[in-house]
Amino acid sequence: MDKLLEMKGISKSFYGTQALKDVNIKIEPGEIQAVCGENGAGKSTLMNIMTGILQPNEGEIIFEGEKLTNLDPRTAQEKGISIVHQELSLCPEVSVAENIFMGRVPEKKRGMVNFKEMRKEAEKVLKRLNLDIDVKQPLGKLGISEQQMVEIAKALSINAKILILDEPTSSLTESESQILFDNLLRLKKEGIAIFFISHRLKEIFQICDSFTVLRDGVHVGDGRVADVDPDDIVRMMVGRELDQAYPDKGTEVGQNILTVENISRKDEFENISFEVNEKEIVGLFGLIGAGRSEAMQTVFGINQPDSGKIKLFGKDITANNTRENIDQGLIYITEDRKEQGLFLDMDLNANVVAADLEQVSENSLVKKKKVKDVGGKFVDIMNTKYASLDQPVKSLSGGNQQKVLLAKWLAVDPRVLILDEPTRGIDVGAKFEIHTTLRELSNNGHAVMFISSELPEILGLSDRILIMHQGKLVGELDADTATEEEVMMYASGRKNDFEN
Repeated sequence: MDKLLEMKGISKSFYGTQALKDVNIKIEPGEIQAVCGENGAGKSTLMNIMTGILQPNEGEIIFEGEKLTNLDPRTAQEKGISIVHQELSLCPEVSVAENIFMGRVPEKKRGMVNFKEMRKEAEKVLKRLNLDIDVKQPLGKLGISEQQMVEIAKALSINAKILILDEPTSSLTESESQILFDNLLRLKKEGIAIFFISHRLKEIFQICDSFTVLRDGVHVGDGRVADVDPDDIVRMMVGRELDQAYPDKGTEVGQNILTVENISRKDEFENISFEVNEKEIVGLFGLIGAGRSEAMQTVFGINQPDSGKIKLFGKDITANNTRENIDQGLIYITEDRKEQGLFLDMDLNANVVAADLEQVSENSLVKKKKVKDVGGKFVDIMNTKYASLDQPVKSLSGGNQQKVLLAKWLAVDPRVLILDEPTRGIDVGAKFEIHTTLRELSNNGHAVMFISSELPEILGLSDRILIMHQGKLVGELDADTATEEEVMMYASGRKNDFEN
């Protein structure tokens, strides 16, 4: 079969760092190809060049036999090359139809929007994805999985021949992911080529025909998925053997540090009680909408509970605000690093010290040398890959941005860490490094609690597992003896089925 797209000898550098070096990749119509690599391997850079967002320093792009020069995003769209980014680029306040045709709405005479035609075409493209959605309703009323499908519909509406999906399941449940996969297989049958970027190896082996692996900006392997196993992909990605998926667990638990007693917030969660001890990692699992993040944000002081108590080292901190909790050693690391966790336009140093400027100040003046010393220390503790401490955080890969976010909070010297989806959307190597950091913190006397939607991570990293369902804490399990089936039964409200 003829190649639909081929990229030859692609090279690109930023801030003196070689992001891509002599990379080759190709795809055929109706092929789903995984693009694999650690964070910072160059996957997003390669896709941004393919869609005209970036220009390569060297190399060529051949599409349907035609060499494309000075490719820009509009030309790429006209050719049928479309990308769905990990962070959805939609407008929740306007209708589904308007989102699908944003920037290219059909018009009547005199430049008026032809809403009837727009809605008709929106319904037609959604039907291709087997979706029954009211195109007149505001997009913000849809769930995250339906919004993802609208983003894909938007890409298809430009008659896409190549669809690039960047971590498309990072915010989806397992059942929502399966709906996505069913639609991708439907598009595959139509002859659409799909580049599928994911750090979840299980998904790659479930949905993809072929793979390409990048490491440190270099093409290190490709082939048919059927000819390899997950360990082969991991070895190519990290350049070494990962002897174990998770660090060894601790052997002892220390004294109680954090106690939560029957906290409730109307319409969010009810009568949540638990303890977290030093030298312990507690995993919190639940399906989307279970109230996990809302409960932990309340513990941190972002919101106040309607009832109940929160104690830190035996002291009542229920009425504390976030600043008071940070000063007393309790932190919460958000799952949304780009909107709530980092200052993307600021450099690495500024981000690391942002949560505690007092440590880098004298007489109320911030000292640049202290900022540089503290920033460099904690960024390096997290083994972050960067060209310069002065570069903006937005120029880093997603995994390295996550490491900067962790460095920011480690710099305040916390005793209790609550982390919300700390490894979402990052590669296996970076995951292991973050897991190792959390286990080291625990072994050194810290109390760690984390939210995750990945069952293997919950079982592999936790000492103890708490499970929420519809705003209530419904189970507590020993991670060493718990099974995925057992945890999921509790999370779905079917614990009696499991026990029977």
